[in-house]
Amino acid sequence: MATPLPIPSQRARELVRGAYDLHVHSGPDVMPRRIDDIALAQRFREVGLAGYVIKSHYVPTAERAAVIRSAVPGVDVLGSITLNRAVGGLNPLAVEIAARENARFVWLPTVDAANERRHLRHAAPGSKLPYWARLQQEMREAGFDVPPVEVVDDRGDIVPELRAVLRIIARHDLVLATGHLGRDEIFAVVHAAREEGVRHIIVTHPDFPSQALPIEDQIALAESGAFLEHCFTPLFSGKVPWETAFAHIRAVGVHRVVLSTDLGQPDNPPVEDGLALFADRLLEAGFSEEEIHIMAVHNTVRLARGRET
Repeated sequence: MATPLPIPSQRARELVRGAYDLHVHSGPDVMPRRIDDIALAQRFREVGLAGYVIKSHYVPTAERAAVIRSAVPGVDVLGSITLNRAVGGLNPLAVEIAARENARFVWLPTVDAANERRHLRHAAPGSKLPYWARLQQEMREAGFDVPPVEVVDDRGDIVPELRAVLRIIARHDLVLATGHLGRDEIFAVVHAAREEGVRHIIVTHPDFPSQALPIEDQIALAESGAFLEHCFTPLFSGKVPWETAFAHIRAVGVHRVVLSTDLGQPDNPPVEDGLALFADRLLEAGFSEEEIHIMAVHNTVRLARGRET
């Protein structure tokens, strides 16, 4: 018998009211998703959430987001592009087009990141793979065994294509997220992004097994102006211990942390419950209501809208 999914408290619902979920895997997608965009936007409106960012590992989502905003008024659904091989990797033209379609987020490589490829090669035999990892295997078996997307050269310097992408992100004032890059790549990217004038930088789930950044690195990245993103799904699924995330949030400080869910998988809790469920766990761990509001609402609104709340 399946374990019942948790239900957030009303207190937590109120704490995250007005928040954006900056990391959502909704449908339609090339893999199964728990809910489609129309239904999800309606659920966000019902529970008082401001909006969400549609993340796909394979296709740009700005056009989908525009349709959803029109279909479900009152919910600010935002688009993105993730620079995996399906869009040409570090493709400046694809980023420029996405920006002109009002995409808000640019994720650096995830499923095609060199770091993620290395991590999966060393996965324990029989370990449960993410949905996207299984899809990647199917694509290889179908003949699409593409090389990883390299963001740095042999000396550790940012490649020219990424430098061009960063300039486009800065010019359009988009949000840069580091995807599934490794530790040294993340530091190189954040430094280069600052050089190119990128104002909004998120270090994507720094506690995720393929990143696993220690406290001192997370503090250094926050001090350089980046936000550290903590996602509900890796914690709920046991990939990251809750205590690890709590310690890292406290060390970095709530003003440089954003909460998101990374939800949308069929077997996980409803997407619209994720931020409130996260808030409940933070309350249990001793975080104050003000601290949770800063991470879940203030900081996410700032990044989604490009301005302070």
